[in-house]
Amino acid sequence: MKTFIYVSLLCCLFMAGIADAQEHWTEGPVWECGAYRTKDGQFDNYMNYLRENYLPQSAENKKQGLFLDSKIFLQSPTNPNDWDVLICTLYPSFGKAMDYNADDDAKAKATAEKHWKTADQQKQREMSANRFDMRTFLGVTHVREVTLRPMK
Repeated sequence: MKTFIYVSLLCCLFMAGIADAQEHWTEGPVWECGAYRTKDGQFDNYMNYLRENYLPQSAENKKQGLFLDSKIFLQSPTNPNDWDVLICTLYPSFGKAMDYNADDDAKAKATAEKHWKTADQQKQREMSANRFDMRTFLGVTHVREVTLRPMK
């Protein structure tokens, strides 16, 4: 019984901390960002690849309602392990960004099929594999937009 009381007390304190923190902002949509480092001499090639392959599929997926927006950010890396290309997709919530949805997956596959002119996913992977020669994947992060509330 003591364990239950302690766990309940900890949960209450934790929830109070979250509620207190959210007095500062309102929650907004969630950005899912993939970080990449282009290999030496491959930046222009990678930009061309994105323009030819990522951009049209992204525009169609946005029209299909799979996400709200997408953006590409560039920066001058500060060290050899830093990204220079950040590809971000905006979702209305963490759930939409991270949870599998069969309908959304089917729509994305239809977009890819139309773009690559084949339903064979193995062939699609082979046709897009040249991107691996142009860049190194560094990781994905999810970031929530917030709107600060004015001081009272």
